[in-house]
Amino acid sequence: MKLPIVAVVGRPNVGKSSFFNRIVGSRLSIVEDTPGVTRDRIYAEAEWCGKAFALIDTGGIDERSDDIMFSQMREQAQIAMDMADLILFMVDGKEGLTSSDREVADLLRQTSRPVLLIVNKIDHAGRLPDDFYDFYELGFGEPVPVSSANMTGLGDALDEIVSTLGDAAKEGEEDDSLRLAIIGKPNVGKSSLVNALVGENRVIVSEIAGTTRDAIDTPFEYEGEKFVLIDTAGIRRRSKVAEGIERYSVIRAIGAIERCDICLLMIDAAEGLTEQDKKIAGLAHEAGKGIVLAVNKWDLIEKETNTMDRYREKMRAELPFLAYAPDVFISVKDRQRLKNVLEIVSAVAANCAMRVPTSQLNSLIQDAIAMKQPPSDKGKRLKIYYVSQVGVKPPLFSFKINRRDLMHFSYSRYLENRIRDVYGFAGTRLSFVFREKGEED
Repeated sequence: MKLPIVAVVGRPNVGKSSFFNRIVGSRLSIVEDTPGVTRDRIYAEAEWCGKAFALIDTGGIDERSDDIMFSQMREQAQIAMDMADLILFMVDGKEGLTSSDREVADLLRQTSRPVLLIVNKIDHAGRLPDDFYDFYELGFGEPVPVSSANMTGLGDALDEIVSTLGDAAKEGEEDDSLRLAIIGKPNVGKSSLVNALVGENRVIVSEIAGTTRDAIDTPFEYEGEKFVLIDTAGIRRRSKVAEGIERYSVIRAIGAIERCDICLLMIDAAEGLTEQDKKIAGLAHEAGKGIVLAVNKWDLIEKETNTMDRYREKMRAELPFLAYAPDVFISVKDRQRLKNVLEIVSAVAANCAMRVPTSQLNSLIQDAIAMKQPPSDKGKRLKIYYVSQVGVKPPLFSFKINRRDLMHFSYSRYLENRIRDVYGFAGTRLSFVFREKGEED
């Protein structure tokens, strides 16, 4: 299910990142008392009263700044607002209403999205400053006072968020299109692939790295199946510089990974697999998305006997955690094997949603146990009583066992391999949860 998206926007240094970190429960955003610290959107999943949503932390908006950094942050915030089901407009309760707040408000009035006004830095619960009521003139209803630093008022803010979101999650379920995020380093051919698949120039193609600044969605249909192609900005590695802020810059395009069904990771055949490719692959793997590896610019490679097999073997050795991901060697320029791309993606999507009947699963696991005894420790052997599949996208399996500490990683991997031997599950990660007898599922 596509989660409803909540974007936190506002001028710089009003406490958006602190608020974001409190809500998601971890310090995912860099908090530093310098305007413009958060230069890219940051995404995380949050939950309140059983309702989940994706939270986006944006860079500060400063309409009057000509600085290129602030210009880029305005673009980031604008895109976040376009994506969001709800916008949290954050202002500084200590500083009071400013002209910059009014300018941000003018920008927000241009969107049709609902806006919730959050007044941060109200550090004394129940005692509002006299100028608090000035925020009413912004025209976004009753302001919600919070203190991210003191963690006060956050429950009220979350109540308002889930109440305002309403049926946003249900609306997301109605779209049955397969969402395919095309990810990779800059200038690897992502936009060219989108244009080739769609058959027209829907996104800008340039040899200049980084032409695609942010995710672009392109609806598309192939042999009766609906797709949404998400062409993402190239994910760059930030160079190390003196400023501490730069060291902690986060990777762009994480949002596209989070909201897609399948990730198509494009690799430059001529350049080979790089550390950045591995980092991007890890992001998709950790997000539990279906993954297909597309080795582009295969036309540039001099071919000998078994060239593709040797390339694949080397690539697999460097991406051992993606042993399950199928690959396709393509040339967008020569339109080589492009039809195979969507066929493989469709197959992976089906695998991500596959469910194994409980009776078949338990029979398979019992056969696996008979072939290889579970590990033991000090005379106590691991016992597996029962297995069931409890989720999809990615497939999730629940094992009822006697002792969790006896389930070694190697045996867990053995069981995964036996499941894959029978059911394949190509392109999707398999997740296991181990519960001892008496624990609730």
